[in-house]
Amino acid sequence: MSADKDVKDIVAPMENATIATEQKAEQIVDPWNVQGAVVDGKQMGIDYDRLIESFGTRPIDEAVLQRMETLTGRKPHVLLRRGVFFSHRELNRILDRYEQKKPFYLYTGRGPSSDSMHLGHMIPFLFCQYLQDVFDCPLVIQLTDDEKFLFKPNLKLEECIRFSRQNAKDIIACGFKPDKTFIFSNLEHVGGAFYHNVVRISRCITYSQSKSTFGFNDSDNVGKSHFVSIQAAPSFSNTFPAIFGDRSDIPCLIPCAIDQDPYFRLTRDVAHKLKYPKPALIHAKFFPALQGPGTKMSASVDSSAIFMTDTQAQIKNKINRHAFSGGGATMELHKEHGGKPEEDIPFQYLSFFLDDDEEISRIEKEYRAGILSTGDLKKRCIEVLQKFVSEFQTRKAAVTDEILNHYFTPRSMGVDLSAK
Repeated sequence: MSADKDVKDIVAPMENATIATEQKAEQIVDPWNVQGAVVDGKQMGIDYDRLIESFGTRPIDEAVLQRMETLTGRKPHVLLRRGVFFSHRELNRILDRYEQKKPFYLYTGRGPSSDSMHLGHMIPFLFCQYLQDVFDCPLVIQLTDDEKFLFKPNLKLEECIRFSRQNAKDIIACGFKPDKTFIFSNLEHVGGAFYHNVVRISRCITYSQSKSTFGFNDSDNVGKSHFVSIQAAPSFSNTFPAIFGDRSDIPCLIPCAIDQDPYFRLTRDVAHKLKYPKPALIHAKFFPALQGPGTKMSASVDSSAIFMTDTQAQIKNKINRHAFSGGGATMELHKEHGGKPEEDIPFQYLSFFLDDDEEISRIEKEYRAGILSTGDLKKRCIEVLQKFVSEFQTRKAAVTDEILNHYFTPRSMGVDLSAK
């Protein structure tokens, strides 16, 4: 048994019948709604310590970071150092396998609901690119175009398929290894061994479990309650015979936002029933909307998001006009009382995308002391985001249909299947 085996895996039925929505003090976190508590009329940020407690996960502490650095010989990614990825389930089991030179793989996904992804969508993919680089392991990326069709009545099936291919170009532009990455659209790929696991999983989950976990009601279409089986299937290696043959005992690590955890709590329950290894997870905090830290960036609200298609001028305008400030109401008050970086969106964005630890520490201290103005903080944020988006757009422009089709093709990835 792994040293960090979840206590709740052993003694509690939490993974068997967990309500996905966490609503203490009006905080709501589920796969479709993210909202911090409202206290005295003020929107608060998400309480992640409370989520760790209520979801039954483990914090990523200094010992985990040190172990990753020792094993990989690489400084932990900025998203780990800054606590953006803050929680996990059995991450040490994956690190054990890496140390023992035993195979594992990464699994993440994207629900394509528009032509363009935004900065918040980049977070799991940037982190996956780092993990693939340091672990040199296979990665499977599920495009849940079927889910978007089921959950968004305004979308046509043909649109969802088109969004998948467009979003895949964004994903490829993050720099994944062509020989170790498989991207697939559910609407185009599901069948064969994949569908075999879907029906195995479906038989293990009752309609009552799906309703209670995700809050569905009798007016929801039946596809919604069934979708958990489709999102769960890539967690198991025999779903991908081109990569893993008939091996069903190779575990995966799933980097995802914490709101996706309810899906994988059910998946971990099912894994036990099917005698498959439970997927390990590593959870990210939400990338906040421009309007403040109590919500997450949304592709459906243009003024809430920096899109990867935005021009330099659009990025500057959005930060200057819409980004919530934690600074004083006037320059005098700001100098007297200082700013609040924990509430300031430009500072929060820098904490995601500015790699220099010394600079981010200096910015935080000077802003809190009232030395650095809100205008100067926004200016630095604009510079960093403009550079990131511009470089991304250059890489995406180089993704041809031939390259796209390569990533969409099932194939061997050179996994040593003799290692148990």
